[in-house]
Amino acid sequence: MPIDIVKAHAYGNDFLFAPIDQTIEDQRSGLARGVCHRHTGIGADGLVLYTPTAAGADMTLFNADGGEAEVSGNAVRCLAALVARERPDLRDVVVQTAAGAIPLRLVETVGERLTFEALMRSPTGIRPRTLEAAGEMVDVVELSVGNPQCIVLGRPDLLVNEAQWHRLGPALATHAAFPAGSNVELVEVESPSRIRILIWERGVGPTEASGTGACASAVAAAAYGGASRDVDVVSPGGTQHVTWTDDGILLTGWAEVVMVGRWHG
Repeated sequence: MPIDIVKAHAYGNDFLFAPIDQTIEDQRSGLARGVCHRHTGIGADGLVLYTPTAAGADMTLFNADGGEAEVSGNAVRCLAALVARERPDLRDVVVQTAAGAIPLRLVETVGERLTFEALMRSPTGIRPRTLEAAGEMVDVVELSVGNPQCIVLGRPDLLVNEAQWHRLGPALATHAAFPAGSNVELVEVESPSRIRILIWERGVGPTEASGTGACASAVAAAAYGGASRDVDVVSPGGTQHVTWTDDGILLTGWAEVVMVGRWHG
């Protein structure tokens, strides 16, 4: 059965969106692998199945490998952009995820790009630890921002050694310390108000950006790297802004819808 598909991205972190009622429950993992494939599908980092609601939408996220994920800050923002595109009168959107409800506020529209401020959940389980991965001992910061995150702080050698990062990233993402797997970010604190990150997304691999990864990186950098709680987070796809407050993590950045079509696979 053909499925209506929308493609959107935030800073190059791209997702496909389909109405959940057009899919068959026990085939959703396979659908995600098929549509997300970069060569034989449409191509994306993940598939979001959604249902419109009065306040915004409910979503279920599958990574490109077919595994179900709890939440994605960029996917949430892309879905909010899709909702706002269909309902231009709605400036405050609530997206329900497996990690809870995320409220978003539309703060700017420039062409097709919609900038939202999203209130992500407060971080939990923040702790430093040392893990053996890819044949070396690695100091990391473990935490959750609704999904598991593993942060490698202050390793400039990895920023200039892509092969080493491509060994360490997947080794940490699938480490036995993280039974459900983990997203992995390499973080360099450039100043108290600016950090730079590289991302190895669980079930995906390297990505241009990550909303939850930006949040987790900012928290780890503030807790253990000398950064402030209000920082620009620079990734290969661009710069998002993160503010760690007592009420949660404010994530600000843009998203845009780039394709509307149908999948016949």
